[in-house]
Amino acid sequence: MEPIQKVAAYLTQNAEVLSEELVTEIIKRFGFEIPKPEIEAAVLMYVNFLKFLGTMIASSDNMIPDGLVEWSKGNGERAASKGGKISDIVIRYPDTRLVFTDRLNNIGKKLELTADEIITIVKKVNFMLDISINETVFAFERHSEEQLKETQSQVNELSAAIVPIQDSIAILPLIGSIDYDRAQIIIEKTVPRVNQLGIETLIIDFSGTVHIDVEIANHIFNIRNILQLVGVNTIATGVRPDLAKSAVGLGIDLSSLEVYSNVLQAIRSIK
Repeated sequence: MEPIQKVAAYLTQNAEVLSEELVTEIIKRFGFEIPKPEIEAAVLMYVNFLKFLGTMIASSDNMIPDGLVEWSKGNGERAASKGGKISDIVIRYPDTRLVFTDRLNNIGKKLELTADEIITIVKKVNFMLDISINETVFAFERHSEEQLKETQSQVNELSAAIVPIQDSIAILPLIGSIDYDRAQIIIEKTVPRVNQLGIETLIIDFSGTVHIDVEIANHIFNIRNILQLVGVNTIATGVRPDLAKSAVGLGIDLSSLEVYSNVLQAIRSIK
């Protein structure tokens, strides 16, 4: 058997033992504590990685072993689903690379490989590590973006929550920062919901907004025009002075809109 093939067989046959040893060595280089469940998960991950590595070393080219990309993607997705940070993954790779290089160098010498053969194996390890970290990071980012979109979608749905308070009266509380997407959701959801509930007066409360662009406010104020067409009266509350001033400067007509400082005043005004 060729020396390099011996290394490939050695890694594959001793993957479990080597994985535990490698994880122990890598952790020693970290300046922070690693939870036991995470250590156990790392050992299992490196068992698979060593088997992939053995397959690649045995190959005469740099073809990526079947399963390495999917394995790396899975690592990234799991990290993202647990709410981890991408830096938690990336920061560990330099120490991992050094430990792998040292261990493979020792294995190569033990199995009487030449310096060139050891260098060839180390290059393949570095190539695999680079592919793995790239796929892990890409998967982490994709999964995080999907989670963010899902969360934002839920927030947008809640943004259009109409709260009935009396017969034919309801409040549309606006909370947090409102961007164009949230404004569109509010407009799209409000009119059908108002009709469904038989609302005659809708109070739009701006007091909970952290940031709202004036042009976005224009879209929301335009709900009044839409609701007027279906016979629904609209009242605005909690409109900050700076927003009111900017709205007027933008040409938004507030003169025909009932405006009160708070919801209680608005309710008392309804007869």
